[in-house]
Amino acid sequence: MTKFIIEDDFWTLFPHAKIGTVICEGIDNSIRDVEIYEGMLQEAEKEAQAFFSQEEFSNNPVISVWRDAFQKFKTKKGARCSIEALLKRVKNGNHIGTINPLVDIYNSISLRYGLPCGGEDIDMFAGDIRLTRANGNEPFIPLGSDENAPPFEGEIVYKDDVGAICRCWNWREAQRTMLTENTKNAFLCIELVDETRSDEFHLALRELSDLVAQHLGGTVKMEVLDIHNKQMTIVG
Repeated sequence: MTKFIIEDDFWTLFPHAKIGTVICEGIDNSIRDVEIYEGMLQEAEKEAQAFFSQEEFSNNPVISVWRDAFQKFKTKKGARCSIEALLKRVKNGNHIGTINPLVDIYNSISLRYGLPCGGEDIDMFAGDIRLTRANGNEPFIPLGSDENAPPFEGEIVYKDDVGAICRCWNWREAQRTMLTENTKNAFLCIELVDETRSDEFHLALRELSDLVAQHLGGTVKMEVLDIHNKQMTIVG
């Protein structure tokens, strides 16, 4: 049995946070009609323009709430929430390219709703997944690198029994658990720190689940973790 557990040291910092999960089993993530995903991303980029209401990029609410969140724990200098990185590219006129269907789907949801989304390959997990403060010696090979870059002590990370799988909460993914065209079973998540946007969060989670089921087959199940529901079973 593999579980996803959010530790109390996370809830001490973020008591009102919600983590929405979509567990995907038996999917087909191999590249098929690239035009579908290009169109999905292009449409999402247009919708993302709605989040640029403030001229100063960092003053936009979907950005500032995460800037504030990242002030509450030790981070690598310059580390930003994944939604900020996506929106900055769109604001600068740089299109979000296709990677693989799962990543394209969650990137489109992230842009449409202004919420950070991510995903991991369940079959690459070692033991339970925990969202917690790092002890500082967890091995971590970032996506696109082959050098170990462990988190700081006290940094918020996702980790398993082998090491960190996402640093600075949702800033940088690990090479080891990344989603690929060969992924059959996936752990997807959407993160919320602004409790006033709970309705949008639930809509985004439902749409993420529906798009995966529609395009990739398999079975999907959703669950939301919060301070009253701190763990779930990923694989029974």
